[in-house]
Amino acid sequence: MSREIVLDTETTGFEPHLGHRLVEIAALEIEDLLPTGRSFHAYIDPERDMPADAERVHGLSSAFLRGKPKFADPDIAHAFLDFVGEAPVVAHNASFDRAFVNWELGLAGLPEIPEPRWIDTLALARRRFPGMQNSLDALCKRFRISLSEREKHGALIDARLLASVYLELSGGRERALELTIETASGPVASAARGPYGARPNALMRLSTEAERARHAEFVLGTLKSNLWKTWLEADPS
Repeated sequence: MSREIVLDTETTGFEPHLGHRLVEIAALEIEDLLPTGRSFHAYIDPERDMPADAERVHGLSSAFLRGKPKFADPDIAHAFLDFVGEAPVVAHNASFDRAFVNWELGLAGLPEIPEPRWIDTLALARRRFPGMQNSLDALCKRFRISLSEREKHGALIDARLLASVYLELSGGRERALELTIETASGPVASAARGPYGARPNALMRLSTEAERARHAEFVLGTLKSNLWKTWLEADPS
């Protein structure tokens, strides 16, 4: 199985080399693009003040974070690395998260997660939607992923949203429409379709014109590329 880690962070600012620090980190495990339910999440004492602009984004105050574990504490840094293991790390605008995570790992005297292991969903989105808005919010709206749970940015909720976006960028809900059955011994293809001759008498339609129109709207607007869409585009009647 293909194991990946979807990650998001919240920070005190934009530049770790200017003294900004991590304040929240969340990582979700997925296998074959499906969430396993395993996750890592922690609030972190940044050992510095919280700028007002940053607090407005994520809502984490200095008072709330004071007394939380430091990143270098074993139950944060070591536990995080143990959770990630050797898996690729998926992040949106990955260079930002990579800079902060590796900076904190360096301060803790631990090995960095090398750049080749990072998958940047922002780069994936820009290749798929060139010239369009490709923020996490914009992608959620484009893929009809609900933002109702989120009042402010937070690493855990944003990691969950990003996992859904990454699924869409990697093939989307159509994966669930593949005509194969997964068994304990592996995938079993559906029965092969043999060659059929032309039907001498067409079958009578049992659906109404309005029902067929609603079905076509659902298929073309929701399911994207699939067997039904191919058939409808070839014969829209």
